[in-house]
Amino acid sequence: MFTFLVGIDTDEQRARTQAETIASMPLESDNVEVVLVHAFSENREGGTVEQVKSVRVAQSRLEEAGIEVRPEGYGGDAARAILNVADNHNADQIVVAGRKRSPTGKVLFGSVTQSVILDAERPVLVCSGDE
Repeated sequence: MFTFLVGIDTDEQRARTQAETIASMPLESDNVEVVLVHAFSENREGGTVEQVKSVRVAQSRLEEAGIEVRPEGYGGDAARAILNVADNHNADQIVVAGRKRSPTGKVLFGSVTQSVILDAERPVLVCSGDE
């Protein structure tokens, strides 16, 4: 079984791009599992990962391709959640979506994608966030 760990934020287009990238790979869908991870920065109302529209978008596209999907939600730092869940599932590859930021924006606000790339101990696929 080949396991992808996909970090999903709230952007539906990035989630769609990530799912489409995996679905378009020449894989045997019955030998692939995708774990969709969404990190809640704040979840005061007790929402579930299934309520996040971008997660539903990615899950729907992957299931259309016949791929087994498991959504998981975590609180706290998104990069740390992605890396921890990848370790817990012994993921074969991490899939994230980048977004355009100015160099100043990266310094001030950090970058989940950058942190995952630098700290991952497994391959990381970065999909374009654009259509």
